[in-house]
Amino acid sequence: MNTAPRNVDRRSFVKGLSTGIAAFSAASAFPSLARGASASSPKKLGIALVGLGNYSTKQLAPALEEATDCYLAGVVTGTKSKEAVWREKYGIKRSNIYNYENYDSIASNPDIDIVYVVLPNSMHAEYSIRAANAGKHVICEKPMAMNVAECEAMIAACKKNNVQLSIGYRLHFDPNTREIMKVAKEKPYGDIQYVQSEASFIMGNNLDAWRLDRELAGGGAVMDMGVYCIQAARYATGEEPIAIRSQEFKTDWNKFKNVDETVTFQMEFPSGAYSNSTTSYNIRSNRLYVSYSKGLAQLEPATKYGGIKGSIQDRILDPQPINQQRRQMDGFARSVKTGTPSIVPGEEGLADMKVIEALYKSLQQGGKRVVI
Repeated sequence: MNTAPRNVDRRSFVKGLSTGIAAFSAASAFPSLARGASASSPKKLGIALVGLGNYSTKQLAPALEEATDCYLAGVVTGTKSKEAVWREKYGIKRSNIYNYENYDSIASNPDIDIVYVVLPNSMHAEYSIRAANAGKHVICEKPMAMNVAECEAMIAACKKNNVQLSIGYRLHFDPNTREIMKVAKEKPYGDIQYVQSEASFIMGNNLDAWRLDRELAGGGAVMDMGVYCIQAARYATGEEPIAIRSQEFKTDWNKFKNVDETVTFQMEFPSGAYSNSTTSYNIRSNRLYVSYSKGLAQLEPATKYGGIKGSIQDRILDPQPINQQRRQMDGFARSVKTGTPSIVPGEEGLADMKVIEALYKSLQQGGKRVVI
């Protein structure tokens, strides 16, 4: 699994990027999700996207055009040619377009309230901390960082600067996913016994090369899709795992020589519940299954941007016509405006990273049980 260390010039890498980088019934438990713009301050908060790859281009920017509590105020890019394209398409002020050299001067820009970090994993901590030091609230894409220490540093920086930190866990804003969370909390079907979560896709040759670079990605499928599996097991049980075992195998040693391709792992929970998960860059799977002592629930697909559907016992969960990214960013904007905590704070990302570190430790020890 290890790769020979190399010196990676992060800013040079970002400059060279030319392709992509990556109602509901529980609303009463999180009232800020149910409020519309009229229930908050009428001012829309300005968001600056840091990194203009695939996820920013195809998901976040279009979602911001639909948002009620926030808007696309600025961008940060290392690709000069993108500046004019984004300025023209979204009407962004020239003064609100930054690069990675003048990024810190965003501190003096009153148009920008929130910075959304959408960069390769190795850059999450640095650019989140710099945003916090600039006095801006922060959304950071998952995985939160490369390791637990970086997560803790990000949380500390945001607290020190009195700004909020949220992680890009869009599924926490999806109605059908929230139904699974509600069942975990209320337990209408008895105790949770078992969770199976799968999040995988077959990586083509046209996907961002940084995902196959351990120095930039921190790992492979685990750091990318495996986070969904960990999240699913945590919110389906409503508990934090106490131990983990993990196994890895590869079907394409050449392509995935530097990162993990396919990993399975099992987690134990305090109640006695356990989970089994599979994540991969070389198989297709997207499913959540939960067994209760008196019933079952399932979502398939469980993590897609749209069309999440499934059932809880005999109740069908039809796909909901919502934009997860819009809900996520509007939800955080309302949290900032009302001074209420994000429902997916930095501590949520930290919890996942603790699991990931234990998972990799188990792999290094040949699948031995590791206490989290």
